[in-house]
Amino acid sequence: MFQTHDKAINSSSSRIWFITGSSTGFGRALAEAVLAHGDRLVATARHLEQLQSLSAPSPEQLLTLALDVTNEAQCQEAVTQAMERFGQIDVLVNNAGYGLFGAIEETSALEVRQQFETNVFGLLNVTRAALPILRAQRRGHILMMSSIGGFVSFMGMGMYNASKRAVEGLSDALAQEIAPLGIHLTIIEPGLFRTDFTGRSLKVAERKIEDYAQTSGMVLDYTTKNIHGHEPGDPALAAAAILKVVEHPQPPLRLALGADALEMMRKKLDEVSQEWKTWEATSIATAFPTTPKESL
Repeated sequence: MFQTHDKAINSSSSRIWFITGSSTGFGRALAEAVLAHGDRLVATARHLEQLQSLSAPSPEQLLTLALDVTNEAQCQEAVTQAMERFGQIDVLVNNAGYGLFGAIEETSALEVRQQFETNVFGLLNVTRAALPILRAQRRGHILMMSSIGGFVSFMGMGMYNASKRAVEGLSDALAQEIAPLGIHLTIIEPGLFRTDFTGRSLKVAERKIEDYAQTSGMVLDYTTKNIHGHEPGDPALAAAAILKVVEHPQPPLRLALGADALEMMRKKLDEVSQEWKTWEATSIATAFPTTPKESL
């Protein structure tokens, strides 16, 4: 059984972060922000050499580990090493993941399986490994890196949307399960940020079907030519926003990052609300007729 340090979580000197996918993008920006803030960090990535350039003001502040989140045993071992080094985990950031682009019909069973292995099952591997620590501490904060794509779906990214929607669904339930134990959970939903998501990290389905050239194909072409490198969001400012949320005594269940994310989410909610109103009579006309006795 792990022993945990009994220190106040609102003391920045005691906050220990465990971040997956720390080599690039949001993970790297957040790792740098955490170290600059004076907190201690367990930074993980599939390839340890990608973390060599990550530096801390003090060597005792940083532990770097190789971690493939799809390997459950590695996840358990990484948490064990984190506890041996720091004695507690205060913030778990499930950041590791990637995007898969292609029409639903174009994506193979293997490509879809690999997408879910990382974005969903890998996230669960890390979360299950860390939860016994957080439960024993009766405190902590889990950050689930979702996406605007977990709330709003886009043609050409259906399988990525599905993986992030799964993350949102399980996070909604998990937040309710762990709240009585003193553990917070926040779903992070970024819009377009200048990471390598639309560049190196983006995977494209191998199969191409001409009938989708003017839908998903056109979106992919526009994304790679016009959006990549021109995204409005600054990862460093996103990291600062996440730090602010972690420090808040009542953090939100959801945090949209970027004006574009807020706009798309509001539009989606308005569309759904309008559709509910339009079909309300049909929706409620599905119950058994009530007798006078039943209505009492």
